[in-house]
Amino acid sequence: MTSRTVTLLDVARAAGVSKSTVSDALQGSGRVAEATRDRVRAVAEELGYRPNSAARRLRRASTGAVGLHLPATATRLDYYMNLAFGAVERAQEDGLDMVLLAPSGASGGRIASRVDGLLVIDPEAGDSAVPGLLDAGVPVVTGERYLGPAPGPSGAVVCDNAASLTALLDHVTGRGARRPALLAPSGSSAWATALRATARSWGLAHGVEVALRTVPFAATPAEAEETTRALLTADPAVDAVICAPDGSAPGVLRAAAALGREVGGSEKAGGSRKSGSGLLVAACVDGPATRTAAPPVTAVDLRPAAYGRACAELLCDILADRAAPDTVRRHAWSLETRASTGPA
Repeated sequence: MTSRTVTLLDVARAAGVSKSTVSDALQGSGRVAEATRDRVRAVAEELGYRPNSAARRLRRASTGAVGLHLPATATRLDYYMNLAFGAVERAQEDGLDMVLLAPSGASGGRIASRVDGLLVIDPEAGDSAVPGLLDAGVPVVTGERYLGPAPGPSGAVVCDNAASLTALLDHVTGRGARRPALLAPSGSSAWATALRATARSWGLAHGVEVALRTVPFAATPAEAEETTRALLTADPAVDAVICAPDGSAPGVLRAAAALGREVGGSEKAGGSRKSGSGLLVAACVDGPATRTAAPPVTAVDLRPAAYGRACAELLCDILADRAAPDTVRRHAWSLETRASTGPA
């Protein structure tokens, strides 16, 4: 058969499944087992099947909009606001409006009737709204991987979160820290899970125990301050604190000041620091709070606006058949070193 004569029905007969299963498998939607999805795609490729984009648009009238689902705490975090602006800007370039979905979500059927596709950012395995979004019957792109049991998304844009925390730990120990600590985010997102796991694996690999304290995913400066004061009081040997939640690093600085711990400074000869004197401070998320702090805080710049653009671009590409379902794209980050971890 040529690509002009191969139909969904041809693929369904060859794969031994229904036509609707073929459609779901090729679009990355519906509840299709991974083995079945792989078999259908292999058969479609062997037969030379090519989707008829025009027919697909006729069968399902375009709404001209895509949905954006953010974590419930996103409205007070600078990171997610910048991400949203980037996503809106990129969607508009393809003529699509962006609809911000309520944190509680809605039924998949209702959402599918309102949008052509969905962006689900930092999906939590414990978020009851996410399975319905992933099974809404429209293409879904996640910002970071989804670790829950629901069907996987049509595509994802991911950061190497293990590498970014490793870079921070290497940086503070390279500046003389011998007892680093991490204020790790709670929750079951890929970001939070990766940070907690990396702190443990890095410690084992380097023979250095990382003092791990769990704080809320969107911990406030006050919550970070309280946790840091308790940490430094109980364990004065801690000489570096890496704070994960966006915007909470100033709380670590306040705790250090209250306990008479000088932030930054230079290490002693031989690369060590005197226990109980100086403290290095760094953050897993850069933003206004880290850049304008006194002293400015070393942080990982996740480039949230560019990340939002990348997520929206992948969704636009899937909707326009410029990218295949199950596409995973990588997003780059950078380490911004500042006075909180010593002189440049």
